[in-house]
Amino acid sequence: MAPPALNPTSLAGNLWKLNAVRALFWTHFISSVLIPFYRDWGGLSLQLILAVNAWFMVWNFLLEIPTGTVADIWGRKASLVLGCALGIIAALVYISAPSLPRFLFAEVLFAASFTLMSGADEALLFDTLLALDRTSEANTRYAKLATFQQVGIVSGALLGSVILFYLGPRAPLGLQTIPMAAAALIAMSLVEPRHIQEQAERPTFRSVLTVGVRSFLSSPPLIRLSAHVTVFASIGWMIIWLYQPIIERSGMPVLYFGFVHAGMSLAQILFLANAHRLERRLGSRRRLLFVGPAITGLCFIALTQTRSLAVVVTLVILIAAFGLTRPPLFSGHLNHHITSSSHRATILSTVAMFRTATIAIANLFIGALTTISIDTTLVALAAATLLLFVLPLYDTDLST
Repeated sequence: MAPPALNPTSLAGNLWKLNAVRALFWTHFISSVLIPFYRDWGGLSLQLILAVNAWFMVWNFLLEIPTGTVADIWGRKASLVLGCALGIIAALVYISAPSLPRFLFAEVLFAASFTLMSGADEALLFDTLLALDRTSEANTRYAKLATFQQVGIVSGALLGSVILFYLGPRAPLGLQTIPMAAAALIAMSLVEPRHIQEQAERPTFRSVLTVGVRSFLSSPPLIRLSAHVTVFASIGWMIIWLYQPIIERSGMPVLYFGFVHAGMSLAQILFLANAHRLERRLGSRRRLLFVGPAITGLCFIALTQTRSLAVVVTLVILIAAFGLTRPPLFSGHLNHHITSSSHRATILSTVAMFRTATIAIANLFIGALTTISIDTTLVALAAATLLLFVLPLYDTDLST
């Protein structure tokens, strides 16, 4: 006997529910007060804080592919619910005691949470549109999903510093369990469409290491582009962990940290939304991609020369706009140089995993530099941007 047909109205409810799950899951109150939390309550130095994040990145690398099998076997809905649940448990473990071993265990749980969420909502969204015969809306719906993620990030950042100021350093992460629990409840009400078409085979570690590496070796442009994105992503990532001590030393109270974090997120949105206009003004995509490292490096240097709060905040926001938007700017170019459609997912997974591993290594290196001084660290980051001029990227075809 054939299973009963799904109610189109119930299925259409997935569209707003997925937006809500994305926004609630990404309402990270802790994001704008990471350093005060780790330092003032956890008792960790900046070097250890970056080491903890490196640990998270390693587990993110290791779990990215294995956790994907949850969605394949039990469905995307189950993956989303489990991802939210593990995020709640991770937060509770974190605030249970200021203990480095507990922090490390919680980071493994957080890595599993993030990788379970990664891609599952987008896949369920497409399956839903397919079942409703509305795949023409896919690009618009994916853009809306990304918008709701930014809504969650900005909202969480703004509220997080206020929560810490009035309730203490444990409160932001503890209260973060509330939107995550709401996301889990909404995810439980999602309707899983029956698989209408055969799913593409999920990349395995073996295929990533063999097919991915072989593709790199056979495509010098892909090597150059991937290296560029990876190096610059690692450099840009550091501002997330350094901006809080930087603005703090310039006299900003923790109450207002959330506004800076929100400004960094909005700057990225505005830059990506207007990248095509800036490209036209500069005359080519090549020049646009050249400008990013130059501005980022100059801003890192400028941060060592001033303590003016207004100037420092402006420089931090500029670094976020130009330093954290590299991967999406390069997405089209990477895909352009992947000649095998059947191996596209595997190659992109290889690039993403390589980037994650590089960020983990960069965290350890930059963490060691912070034991000298923040300014020394900023100078090193500025110098690292010069690598992007040494790499022969600009001999690469940047057409899309």
